[in-house]
Amino acid sequence: MLDNHQKNIATFIHLSTFSRFIIPFGNLIGPIILWVANKDKSEFVDRHGKQAINFQISILLYALILGTLTIPFFIFKIFNGIDFIDFHGFHDFHINIGKPSPLLYIGGSLGVLAIIGFILELVFIINASLKARDGELYNYPLTIHFLK
Repeated sequence: MLDNHQKNIATFIHLSTFSRFIIPFGNLIGPIILWVANKDKSEFVDRHGKQAINFQISILLYALILGTLTIPFFIFKIFNGIDFIDFHGFHDFHINIGKPSPLLYIGGSLGVLAIIGFILELVFIINASLKARDGELYNYPLTIHFLK
């Protein structure tokens, strides 16, 4: 039988991932601290802690892969010359939309994919927190299980 303390700890493990907006790598540090301090007290807390940590490590890995794919497109674009903005001083500044590079489209598409991924991550974290509050187990989608 789950008590409210176990449900609250599991909920706070998931919600502690939002500490990344205040502390660098808080999305990993917060859940790890709460999980290590409480994993031996409850199987429910242990399961939710592992899920939250695995999801955050997976998100970090996906972000590194996406960044590795995106950054070269922008670097090639910068070194190739900016052909969609012609700057000849402040008196003769105009934007030429006529011929954007395909690299811009590819890099921009990967950027949009990153934004969609960020929004989905927030939705998944909130959903996991609500499931933990209700005493249900939750498995994050697209998660690589580093901790078993």
